[in-house]
Amino acid sequence: MLNLEEAQKRAEQIVEAARRIGADAADAIYVCDASTQVHMRLGVLEDVERSEGEEIGLRVFAGKRSATVSSSDMSADALAKLAERALAMAQEAPEDQYAGLAPEDLLLRKKTNGLDLADKEDPEPEALKERALAAEDAARSVMGVTNSEGAGAGAGRSHIALATSHGFSGSYAGTSHSCYASVLAGEGLNMQRDYASHSVRHLADLEGADSIGHRAGQRAVARLNPVKIESGQMPVIFDPRIGSSLVGHLIGGIVGSAIARKASFLLESLGKRIFREGINIIDDPQRPRGLRSRPFDGEGLPTKRSALIEDGVLTGWLLDSASARQLGLQPTGHASRGVSGAPGASASNVHMEPGSVSPGALMADVKRGIYVTELIGMGVNSVTGDYSRGASGFLIENGATGPAVAEITIAGNLLDMFAELTAANDLEFRHGVNVPTLRIDGMMVAGG
Repeated sequence: MLNLEEAQKRAEQIVEAARRIGADAADAIYVCDASTQVHMRLGVLEDVERSEGEEIGLRVFAGKRSATVSSSDMSADALAKLAERALAMAQEAPEDQYAGLAPEDLLLRKKTNGLDLADKEDPEPEALKERALAAEDAARSVMGVTNSEGAGAGAGRSHIALATSHGFSGSYAGTSHSCYASVLAGEGLNMQRDYASHSVRHLADLEGADSIGHRAGQRAVARLNPVKIESGQMPVIFDPRIGSSLVGHLIGGIVGSAIARKASFLLESLGKRIFREGINIIDDPQRPRGLRSRPFDGEGLPTKRSALIEDGVLTGWLLDSASARQLGLQPTGHASRGVSGAPGASASNVHMEPGSVSPGALMADVKRGIYVTELIGMGVNSVTGDYSRGASGFLIENGATGPAVAEITIAGNLLDMFAELTAANDLEFRHGVNVPTLRIDGMMVAGG
C-alpha cells in the first residue's frame, strides 16, 4: 500500500503522462484497500480472509471525447502504456457535449480540516477472532436460540488520492472496524433468523461484541411463532435499521443522472413540500469519523453540509459536473467515482433529524398496525414511485407491539408515503444513512 504522499504523486504522474502524449485534459484516482475478516461458526474458526489491492483509474479527454481505463500494475512502464491506451480509446469514442472536468474555479484549493477518518489501530487476526467468538457466544446464550449462521469481525484501511490536469491534487485515508452475529431460533418449520451488526471508523467507537451478539439473539427469538393477519389499510412503523431505505429512495430520485434522463418520481418536485413541515434531511460529508465522510468529492470539489429536505421542502439535486452541465446548473460537490468509469453522483452521511415524540408515543394511538423490522425484495419503481415490498415485523394492537408477523407485503406510493411520514426522537448515528423510528399512515398491508 502506497502512503498518502506516494499515492498522490502517482496520480499526478499518470495525469502528467497523459497530457504529454496529447490528452486535452485528464484526471486519475488511486484507491488501495486492505482488510482482514475473521468468521466464526458454532465456536469454531470458519474462515480468515486477508485482502489487499490497489488500482489506479485514468480518465482522458480528447476534445469532447473521453475514455477511462484502470490498472493494478503500478510500474512506470505499465502506467505509461495505460495513458497511451486511454488516449487511443478516447480518440475513438463518441462525442459527449457534457463531458469534461469539474469547473476549475470551483476546485478545492485549501487544505481541509481533518475529519478523523483513520484510526491508528490495526487489530491482529487473533483479536478479531476473539471479538467474533464473543459476539456469537453472546447470541447463542439467549434462551431460544438453536443454531448459528456465524459471527465475524473485521478491520480495514483505505487510501484514496485524486489528481486532475487543471490543478487539483489531494488524498485521504480511512479505516473501518466491524462486528456482526447472525443466529437462528426455534426448530423445524418454526425457525426464524435475525442478526445485529455495527461498523465504525475507530475501534474505540465499536459497540461491545457481547451487546451485538445478545441483540442478535433477542431479535431472532422475538420473531418466533408469527401470526397471520388480515389485509387492509393501516399505519406502518419502520424500525430505524430499515427506515433508512426510505431515505435511500429519496436519494436515488434526486441524483443528477436520473433527473437529466427524466427518470425520477421526483422530477417535478424541486422546491415543493414533499414531507411534512419540520422534516429535515441532512447530507453531511464533513462529519468527523463519519462512515461516508470525505474532504473532497470524486472530481476535486469541496464537500459541505447541506439540507436535502428543509422543513419538508426538496431543496435541490445531487450533481456531478456532467449532469450539472446537462441541466444548466453548477455541480454540488456530490461526485463519486471508482477507478473504472466516469463520475456519478451520490450522497454521503445522510440523516433525518429527530422529531419530538418518543417511539412509544408514535404508536400510542395505533389501534392496529405493523412495526416493520425487515424488508424483502426490491419492488420499487424509481420512475413512478410505486412501492411494494415484502416485510416482516410485529403486529401493533392498541398502541403496543404484539406477536410477530411474517410474509406480508406493504405497498403505497413514495410521494404519498413521504407526505404522511412522522419521525420519532430516537435518532442514532450507526450507519451511512440514519433515521429515527418512522411512522407512515395509510399504507396497504397484505397478510401472509
